[in-house]
Amino acid sequence: MYENLEKQIKFIRQAQDLKSVLREAWTSTGKRESTAEHSWSLALLAGILAPSFDVDLSKTLMMCLIHDLGELFIGDIPAIAVSDEKEKHAAEERDMKKILSLLPEPQEKELFQLWQEYNENSTPEAKLVKALDKAETILQHNHGANPPDFDYDFNLSYGKSYFTGHPLLEELRRILDAETQSHINQ
Repeated sequence: MYENLEKQIKFIRQAQDLKSVLREAWTSTGKRESTAEHSWSLALLAGILAPSFDVDLSKTLMMCLIHDLGELFIGDIPAIAVSDEKEKHAAEERDMKKILSLLPEPQEKELFQLWQEYNENSTPEAKLVKALDKAETILQHNHGANPPDFDYDFNLSYGKSYFTGHPLLEELRRILDAETQSHINQ
């Protein structure tokens, strides 16, 4: 009777390890940010902005929460350090399947399909989450207590193509670029 619940709890216990997967982003106190912290911040950002878009909020939020689950075992590979995008994606897909295999089959398939949708950028929800994923990263870079050699220039081109086609996203990008430029000018 509670077989699904036991599988779901096992999944959550494993997924909580994202709290220990560190990213190349720093919090305002100078601590490296975890992938779980990034995913939470992305979900909050999406929840705040989604009403301005024609998207399914529940689907959007779940996409935010799972989009980086594939980093659970291989860790975060910063965009600036990716040498082979196909290899990175294949490793994340393998690890995504591994973590999702803990769930009951219908949820496993549903979440994997949602993750694929995000990666293929194939729906309004995926397009929004892709843009906001980049925006959240830049927001964190601009807000964090970064090391002295932090490369703010990278922010100016990072994910720029995802911000076209919607005035709110275009304005968000303009704001982020202005913040980034102010860090570069300091």
